[in-house]
Amino acid sequence: MADTADTRTPAQIEADIERRRAVLAETLDEIGVRVHPKTIMGDAKAKVAANVDHTLGRAYVSVNRAVSEVKAQFVDAEGAPRLERVVPVAVLVVGVVGLLALGTRRRRG
Repeated sequence: MADTADTRTPAQIEADIERRRAVLAETLDEIGVRVHPKTIMGDAKAKVAANVDHTLGRAYVSVNRAVSEVKAQFVDAEGAPRLERVVPVAVLVVGVVGLLALGTRRRRG
């Protein structure tokens, strides 16, 4: 059988108990903070805000990429307009606006 006798003095045992009480009290305080409703709500709000920021960031990148791709269709590498593409689109826009204006004028008249 192994010798299990405690060789500590009563003062050492009391000091050890106090140390363990302090660690336990600190642990209980941490648990209390973690399960407090304000902490839980704050964590939830932070998680939602992070998800929204992430989603908005991805949306911004997607929109920026789409705008760059459309711009590349109408502007060459030096930044000059590509007339072979700009003129047909401009004519189309003017035609659609003209048709809408005629339709509005006919309804009023």
